[in-house]
Amino acid sequence: MKLTAIILTLNEKQHLPRCLASIKDVVDQVLVVDSYSTDDTLSIAESYGAHVVQHPFVTQSTQFNWALTQLDEDTDWVLRIDADEYLTSELIAEIQERLPGVGFEVDGVFCDRRMTFQGKLIRFGGVFPVRVLRLFRYGQGQCENRWMDEHIKVTGSTIDFKGELIDDNLNPLSWWTDKHNSYASREAVDLLNLEYGFMQHDSVASLSSGSQAGVKRWLKEVVYARLPGGLRAFAYFFYRYVLRLGFLDGKAGTAFHFLQGFWYRYLVDAKLAEVRRYMCTHHCDATTAIDKVLGIRV
Repeated sequence: MKLTAIILTLNEKQHLPRCLASIKDVVDQVLVVDSYSTDDTLSIAESYGAHVVQHPFVTQSTQFNWALTQLDEDTDWVLRIDADEYLTSELIAEIQERLPGVGFEVDGVFCDRRMTFQGKLIRFGGVFPVRVLRLFRYGQGQCENRWMDEHIKVTGSTIDFKGELIDDNLNPLSWWTDKHNSYASREAVDLLNLEYGFMQHDSVASLSSGSQAGVKRWLKEVVYARLPGGLRAFAYFFYRYVLRLGFLDGKAGTAFHFLQGFWYRYLVDAKLAEVRRYMCTHHCDATTAIDKVLGIRV
């Protein structure tokens, strides 16, 4: 059985050694697809024996799906992992012990993913752990074609592993807010596409699939997207911080739930309003307004 890990990178010298160290006893090969880093990312990857290629970045999904075309044909399984993530010892053991015996009827494996913020593991708010499909049989899975919040889709059945994947980004808060400002623009594109249909709609949304990702996406696209802009951001924050006890995560948790649960989503709504205002003022379509307002060509 050959397991290959795919890691997408851009200036990840701070995180990459930890990530590569966590998977070294699990995978047979590592493919690092780099978006032209200017730090030591490439030399670090090569020092761990990773195969490194560079490719222009458009979105996470297009970059990952391109990466799949670069894998050796004798690959059996693919592990998707971000540079700022690492496998827990429990998940490492589970992959080593269980994956070789998984039947051919199974195309994907779900595991839990948790996140830290400002050095604290987020435990409340109903956000984590989140079930993610990060292991899949080569040739049977690909990434949703979306601008934001993309998931892996497989054609066959899936199973669950109990081990966890930890997202622990070590960059400062200013980096986090800059990144989420960019994410807000990308998420605005996906929400505008629901309304105007200028791109193919690719989504794992489903109530019948039984997957956490499918149910959450359905709620987001069918319920949340239809609520009034701005108000829905506050309602979601109240749900997380008060009803789901997010305040128990302490000071760092309060910052996370406010910034990620309210500020980020309010920013998405503000950008949506700005695009619609431009469309009305300039009598243009959504794609033109997205280009002029958000600087994104779709």
